[in-house]
Amino acid sequence: MLTAVLVGCGAMSARWLEAIAKIDALRLVGLVDVDPDRAASRAAESGLGDIAVGADLAAMLAAKQPDIVFDVVPPQARREVAIAALDAGCHVLSEKPLAVSMADARAILAAARRNHRVHAVIQNRRYVANVRRLKRLLDSEALGGLTSLHADFFLAPHFGGFREAMDHVLLLDMAIHTFDVARYLAGRPPRSVYCQEWEPANSWYRGGSSAAALFEFENGIVFDYRGSWCANGLKTSWEGRWRLVCERGTAVWDGFDEVSAERATAGRDGLFEVAEPVAIPPLDPADRIGGHSGVIEDFVAAILGGGQPETRGADNVNSLAMALAAVESAETGRRVAVTN
Repeated sequence: MLTAVLVGCGAMSARWLEAIAKIDALRLVGLVDVDPDRAASRAAESGLGDIAVGADLAAMLAAKQPDIVFDVVPPQARREVAIAALDAGCHVLSEKPLAVSMADARAILAAARRNHRVHAVIQNRRYVANVRRLKRLLDSEALGGLTSLHADFFLAPHFGGFREAMDHVLLLDMAIHTFDVARYLAGRPPRSVYCQEWEPANSWYRGGSSAAALFEFENGIVFDYRGSWCANGLKTSWEGRWRLVCERGTAVWDGFDEVSAERATAGRDGLFEVAEPVAIPPLDPADRIGGHSGVIEDFVAAILGGGQPETRGADNVNSLAMALAAVESAETGRRVAVTN
């Protein structure tokens, strides 16, 4: 049985607590928030009884000595919380993004190495079943090699709180999920990006609620992202709408349940090659799914088994590099190399 403290009891914490409750090997022993009343309210809402609550992370770590810290604080506080937990000997699973700068990311990763602790980021979109199935399709080469990825993301959520006051809110708080999935599907490192941000006339965000980005990956694979958090009506799913174009065919996913693929045959019908449907591979028992629960299960298994989870910080820093390079491109108006 591993013990854990969760830090940051805002709206996101409810989903974390729901997932944590499903993990038999975990026992939550404390909640921390800058507002202790909010921590107490979250404990009551989540049925956690008389669990310890407080505003002082150091005091909670000293009192409870947990194995794990779940870091659900706003991104600006990530470095301080993650390093404090790692230096206290805790394994850390953080909300995304890993950090707000590459300097902060490097400091967190150095603390994980220094303390020989597992550190990971909850990139839960990798643990969506249809993402796994699309990856299986690409790896089968039934459509030939991947040439381009295209993702659309259009929603209009009214969060309130820190998101509406963030700079580059879409790129750092949401698009990084899509970027991480693109990197996973491409199986190649990103090389460069050109990005433009804009603020629609109806925006209720401080800045960066809408963006378009064009990434180039190794081997010439192109990833095209279009997104907005001020797009009312005809909304996409939170996973976005995807098109994967390959040498001999195409796969599309609506972000919900519909996934389909076609490939060209030897026949022609006027200008076009005749297409035939291609079956989407089923999940394999080895595929890790389950969203938040899947990430947390993977993280716990790595701690207990001595390994590293799929969304380990040392790898996820490459997805952060994509988001930060897109931010730099939006700010400078030029193509930017993706480096970490």
